[in-house]
Amino acid sequence: MDFWSRLLSPLAANPRKDHAKDPAKRLNRFEKEYADLLSTWRTSSNLSRDSEAAETLEICLQELTNILNDESRRPLPHPCIQYASIKQIYVPIGKIATTSYNEWIIKEAVLLFATLVESEEEAFVETSTFSASLTNLLVRITGANSVPLGMDTESRVVELAFNITTKIRLDPAILPAWFKSPLPEERGARAQDNQGRFAGKTQRVDFPLFYILVDYIHHEGKIGDFARTGLLYIIESASSSAALERWIVESDLSTLMATGLGALYSQLSRKLVIDHLPHDLPPILALSDYQHPVSSYEIISSCSPDFQSHLETFLSHLLFWQDVLNHCRSVEVKSTLLEHFQVIFLQQLLYPSLLESSDIDGGSSVAVLTYLRRILESLDHPEMINLILHYLLALPDALASSQKTSRTAVSDARKRKSMDLTRMMLEKAEEPATPLLFNLVDLVLSCLRSRNQQTIRVALQLVSAILKRHHRYATFTLLRTDVLPNKGDRRTVGAHEQEIDFFTTLAGSIGGKADFDEIYSHLLKDTTSRLESHPSSPRLITPQALADKHIPSEPAGAWRDAQHHALRPEDPLSSVVTKLLETFFLNPVETNLSLTETIVDLAACGNINLEGWLARSPDTYTYEEEKDRLEQEDGSPVTASTPVSTSASAAGQSQENIDDMLSDSLDEQQRLKSMERCRSRPKWESSRLPRILHVLKSLTDQVATYREKIPRFEELLEQRRNAFQTAEAMLETPSLPVRTASQKGPRTPERPSLDEARGTGSPSRPSGLEVFAQRFLSELSELGTPSRSGSPKGRKEQKRRTGTPASAVFPGGARTSTPNNTMTPPPEFNADSSDARRSGRRRAFSPAGTGTDVGATPGEQDPVAQSQASAFAAIDQSILARRVGLSDDRVKPIPFNPHKEAPPASVTDEAETSMVDQYDDGGSTAEPDDTSPSEQTVSVSHVLTNVIILQSFLLELASLMQVRAGLFDEVRYV
Repeated sequence: MDFWSRLLSPLAANPRKDHAKDPAKRLNRFEKEYADLLSTWRTSSNLSRDSEAAETLEICLQELTNILNDESRRPLPHPCIQYASIKQIYVPIGKIATTSYNEWIIKEAVLLFATLVESEEEAFVETSTFSASLTNLLVRITGANSVPLGMDTESRVVELAFNITTKIRLDPAILPAWFKSPLPEERGARAQDNQGRFAGKTQRVDFPLFYILVDYIHHEGKIGDFARTGLLYIIESASSSAALERWIVESDLSTLMATGLGALYSQLSRKLVIDHLPHDLPPILALSDYQHPVSSYEIISSCSPDFQSHLETFLSHLLFWQDVLNHCRSVEVKSTLLEHFQVIFLQQLLYPSLLESSDIDGGSSVAVLTYLRRILESLDHPEMINLILHYLLALPDALASSQKTSRTAVSDARKRKSMDLTRMMLEKAEEPATPLLFNLVDLVLSCLRSRNQQTIRVALQLVSAILKRHHRYATFTLLRTDVLPNKGDRRTVGAHEQEIDFFTTLAGSIGGKADFDEIYSHLLKDTTSRLESHPSSPRLITPQALADKHIPSEPAGAWRDAQHHALRPEDPLSSVVTKLLETFFLNPVETNLSLTETIVDLAACGNINLEGWLARSPDTYTYEEEKDRLEQEDGSPVTASTPVSTSASAAGQSQENIDDMLSDSLDEQQRLKSMERCRSRPKWESSRLPRILHVLKSLTDQVATYREKIPRFEELLEQRRNAFQTAEAMLETPSLPVRTASQKGPRTPERPSLDEARGTGSPSRPSGLEVFAQRFLSELSELGTPSRSGSPKGRKEQKRRTGTPASAVFPGGARTSTPNNTMTPPPEFNADSSDARRSGRRRAFSPAGTGTDVGATPGEQDPVAQSQASAFAAIDQSILARRVGLSDDRVKPIPFNPHKEAPPASVTDEAETSMVDQYDDGGSTAEPDDTSPSEQTVSVSHVLTNVIILQSFLLELASLMQVRAGLFDEVRYV
């Protein structure tokens, strides 16, 4: 029975649990494992060759760690932890790990040290002996001659260092155990040794943990995250220790960080082309004349995985700089970091790359402008932005100190550091170029005048990023403006409504069948959100008392913008942008998206007046002669003199009171007269319109020319708009089937995926992208007319760059919603709105042929109808492939007879081919890039896409002007 009872007893089944519960037995087992560890180490002469001894040591270390972990979870007492503190077992364990050159032993030793660090009983992290043993271990195993560590072991090493910095951050009293401040005589000796050399005056032995983390801040993944966060904690602790603050200033931290950032920037490709993957081409590019740019060994594509990885690494390290400045409370440390950032990174790397860039050597301008834009979009630290843009734009006082500090040992150390940095720069053989002769403004303007479309596109995107996020630096640099007193002369409400009607009328003349009022209302909401979130808006829409109290002020030395300013007529940026707008239909789609985004970002700044460049100036208003409505037929003014006089005499008032009341009545009459005049609309004189309004009017006139010369233009435009709407629905809800309004019955057809619609690859011929368009439109014919019940959305920046354009959901209409509920376009614009209304009366084109409903399924069609559909699809394809230009003589009428008899059911492929040839002149080759705008041609498909973008842009300008008027109080009523 004793045998069976012992066998079935749970305590007998696992004797180690019984020993773990008993503190005495647990200590006995711990001492035994530790004795075996020391015995094996002392008896082995060479652990790197004695594999059996190395395995024994690894097992012993693992057992010791397990016992300590188990004991830390049990109630007191903890004799094993006390034994480890009294016997200082970490000293021999550190020596074993450093001399073993065995990764497994090192890993187990690091785990044991991590267990002791997490223990809160014996305060191991406060012990100088423990810190010396651990730092010696970490320095030896991470040095140049150490054994290569695996990813997991290296991660545990950096995590251990991070845990120590976390404890230092929570309890600054721990710092002296890990940081040894040098004595004054030591500082003097080091200064003499380092005289004439640009190096940190500190030694690694002062703070080894600091340099261990610095060595790993450039790593990716969890290792880099631990290192960067731990270093942030140390820099944050410098505010509570003057010795540590001075040590960091004198150290080479700023030098290592700046050179590391420069090394990551140098790894980026010098030449770049912006491209999209063939299987992920946005629909807006697929339905245009988009061609993939050529990349090579030197010219890297932006969608290359290696390039994306290098760029992400560089930007992550740049954000680490920002985090360091955000966590640093020491003005001296922050100033030292910013000085090295400017001298080493800006002056030695970033600006020379901008200066040496060119748009004729294969994309170097595209590369550097793209990198600068990503830098400005990633950063939001005011002092870093202030430093970068002050230097690149050649503005004065780039490094103005935010505070005047008293003369201290730390400030003296920083001045010596600055002198060392200056001496290093002066020792260079060649004097570096400065932005005083050629700055960022010169580069941007030269790139905007380039003949390379990619250079123009990235320059516009850079300008848009500066206007959107850092507008105050563009006020007197990128833009030439005049400061206005207060808000200047505001436009009247009548002129304001007239100008909004101008934009909406132009958009309506393009045509469309969507619910224009609903679309415009959604666009107003998006525009309101956009303006309210603009950096310049808070001080404009917040009362002054609250703004001074709650809105943060600009950093010292920042380039402050004027409250209100107006663009000069000779402003070069607006002139170049308007010139690009003139060739809107010939421009690539991506260029037009960047162009319209830049104009909207310029108009979204509340400190820039619209008058003079996007709206008429009030001093140009002229009014037609009309009768004074406030005069009576006999010429006597309408006043309240009689009742006033009667009441005055009845009351016995004096003549002075009567005169005062008459004067008030006349003043009131004058105010009513002024209000009436503000409501009236001034004469619409084309000679006094801003240039951009002339260009927009000419673009809509060009659309009317296309409508006359290109057959079935309105039907093709509506099909293109439906294609964009369907593509957007596929991208937003790819797993849900589409059920159109014209479909009947419970059947829900499956919608083809966008990848299937795009095809498997990108054809090499210039017109090959039309294959995708035809395939896409064929799918639409099976789905029927897309439902327009979904809520339209405003322009989103992400969709403007990579996805379906927001313009796809802004189809124009013949009836527009304006602020004064005027549904009929004003006659003074001379815009023919009959074409816009004509599309609403016509019957929607059915790919199945005339007389067939759009929602009919292919199975219900007879062979004749199917043949008709194929023939009409081929005709549409031939029209879309035709190439047209801007001038009227290049937009030749394309012969087309919509009443031509359809071929019989037995028509052959040869007959269909001949039918296509009848309407195609074969002009499908691309024009060279160096042709003038009057000679360039694009496909009809490309024109249709740009027409939809133009319509969206016009509506956005109207909504922006309307929202600004109410948000910024820009319209006067009296």
